[in-house]
Amino acid sequence: MKILFIGGTGTISSAITRQLADSEHELWLLNRGNRQQEVPPAVHQIIADVNDEDAVRRELGDAQFDAVCEFIGFLPSQVERDIRLFRGRTRQYVYISSASAYNKPVRSHVITEGTSLANRHWQYSRDKIACEELLMKHYRDEQFPVTIVRPSHTYCERSVPVGLHGLKGSWQVLRRMMEGKPVLVHGDGSSLWTMTWNEDFARGFIGLLGNPHVIGEAFQIMSDESLTWNQIYQTVADALGVPFRPYYVSSAFLAAVAPKEYDVEGNLLGDKAATVVFDCAKLKRAVPGFQARVRFEEGVRRSVDYMLSHKECQQADADFDQWCDRVIAAQEMAKQQLLQSQQQSF
Repeated sequence: MKILFIGGTGTISSAITRQLADSEHELWLLNRGNRQQEVPPAVHQIIADVNDEDAVRRELGDAQFDAVCEFIGFLPSQVERDIRLFRGRTRQYVYISSASAYNKPVRSHVITEGTSLANRHWQYSRDKIACEELLMKHYRDEQFPVTIVRPSHTYCERSVPVGLHGLKGSWQVLRRMMEGKPVLVHGDGSSLWTMTWNEDFARGFIGLLGNPHVIGEAFQIMSDESLTWNQIYQTVADALGVPFRPYYVSSAFLAAVAPKEYDVEGNLLGDKAATVVFDCAKLKRAVPGFQARVRFEEGVRRSVDYMLSHKECQQADADFDQWCDRVIAAQEMAKQQLLQSQQQSF
């Protein structure tokens, strides 16, 4: 197959790029070339800004593709641009949406592709829903060959996945652990979550490419392993060889007091605070034999080892660190004040 990725070097797409580069398929990447050094030699590159439609058309010429995969489309306007660029040029258009598009709070903790889409807490998710709806309209009206893919929390070696972090990623959370400081955990840490290693995701994704049975359909690609947030953080601490010192705070409180740029309402109330278990039976019917192979314990050890050995992954975040300390101090103060008032009243 001749395949075009819009993007191709991110957390999710980089693993797919590597696997396709080792196959008989012909892979092209359309992006700005900011990570050219990470692209395998067998992969062809089109260096362009996808938003410059005229430039992209010139670069594409009369090229035709078996699949075009959109990894960096977040707004309906970007999807409309893709439809203009690739209508009649591809047999399949694969859109990367998000499992955060599912209705929160969930009515059932078991999520399937038929679960309703709605998210009053997160604009990012509402935009993904709008993109899906636009694409499905074009599928119904003109048979535009769309396949929708909804990943959840997919991670790779470059970052350890956690529930809450600042603008510079998860390193500061690991640093707090290594310094023996308490780590903020939303709720009581007992809600269930699913983490998926990006190479596992890639195998499921590649199985959908060129498959005529998946046109006009949506699929979620995740591991079958569900863990509580306590288990997730404990696994990270074990990989670091340090104790896990959780400090539990209500998700609603964290969303109310967090800096706006952390987008905690969306990330927690609109996604990670809800217990979800994903049923991937539909994917397994479409891609026989698919099974996630990397348990979280193994994947997180790979991530921790990589981050500890690569200084560029160790981005300190003093603002987030200080905010965590302030949240903990404020809750402890409120606790002491309530205890003192109760003692005085008796």
